[in-house]
Amino acid sequence: MSKRDYYEVLGVDKSANEAELKKAYRKLAMKYHPDRNKGDTDAEQKFKEASEAYDVLRDPQKRQRYDQFGHSGLNGGGFGGASDFGNADFEDIFSRFSDIFGGDVFGGDPFGGGRTRSRRRRGAGRPGSDMKLRVQLSLEEIAEGVEKTLKVKKQIKCDECNGTGAETESDYETCPNCNGMGEVRQVSRTMFGQFVNVQPCHNCQGEGRIIRNKCSKCGGEGRYRSDEKIKVNIPSGVANGNYITLRRQGNAGIRGGEPGDLIVLIEEKEHEYFQRDSNDIYYDLMVSIPDAILGTDVEVPTLKGKAKVKIEPGTQPGKLLRMKGRGIKGLNNSGIGDQYIKLNVYIPKDLTSEERKHVEALRGEEHFDPKSARKREKSFFSKIKDVFS
Repeated sequence: MSKRDYYEVLGVDKSANEAELKKAYRKLAMKYHPDRNKGDTDAEQKFKEASEAYDVLRDPQKRQRYDQFGHSGLNGGGFGGASDFGNADFEDIFSRFSDIFGGDVFGGDPFGGGRTRSRRRRGAGRPGSDMKLRVQLSLEEIAEGVEKTLKVKKQIKCDECNGTGAETESDYETCPNCNGMGEVRQVSRTMFGQFVNVQPCHNCQGEGRIIRNKCSKCGGEGRYRSDEKIKVNIPSGVANGNYITLRRQGNAGIRGGEPGDLIVLIEEKEHEYFQRDSNDIYYDLMVSIPDAILGTDVEVPTLKGKAKVKIEPGTQPGKLLRMKGRGIKGLNNSGIGDQYIKLNVYIPKDLTSEERKHVEALRGEEHFDPKSARKREKSFFSKIKDVFS
């Protein structure tokens, strides 16, 4: 199967600079990352395809060869091609592009999976599990960013035994099955050579030691269930479905094992007045027929209180009025959105006899007749045309 052009894969021009390449790749990687597309082989392939394209185009030497010879110029000679990514682990791919995804605005792995946790030390217990917690935010909180204090029920490290699980420091003994190694090796010899199979020790679960007397408070686990308050700073501009990974704030590990992560899922509350579109917000304003005709000043809600807006005489229904800088502060200082006010004219259904007389009196008036208005417009533009002809 022939490969697609790398520029086409990233959706950039051949003249794209480093910043444009990085932006395009990050967008695709966030969209097709396997953690967001469980079991979707098509998304997995697109993720690897985008990673391969960026790996080549971000390197000046590889890019030059690719521009000159195409895909064939990358085969051999030390230049990475599809072979680098076809069987690559996703974790390895992201480690190669840590300049893009490292130090994410969310304070950790942008995909929140805790995939890069280091291997367990010998003598340490089993790692704790990750946790997920949903946090609902109002538009006002999203607009400026907010610090939230979360009450989390989780496994915490035992303060009685300091997480060891033993009653005293002398209540440990080396596992006799693995001699403290935490793993068991089995060597087998075949006609193809010697093979070594390494597995965690079943007697100590890979810890290399066992406990003679267990802690009375935690029962030997080195942890117990309790409530804990955790503060999280949520940046402005987050959206429904974003999540923040708090490293080592999940469940404590067993007998000194590494804690899991706490993944905070963002949910956006429905607002009483506003509809959100990226960093902009929209408000539907209803005015009376006289106010739309004659003009008026009205007070409208904003994310920071109320503000006055001038409705010009003759403003037509559906017109959008812009309030610059009254929207949401974008993520990563990407700018501040605006507030738009959509003008709607209220048409009453039930009229008194007196009101009906007033309206009937206007029915035949020239300025209330749309046909007359169109004639006036045609006459006006005809005069303009004569002037410039």
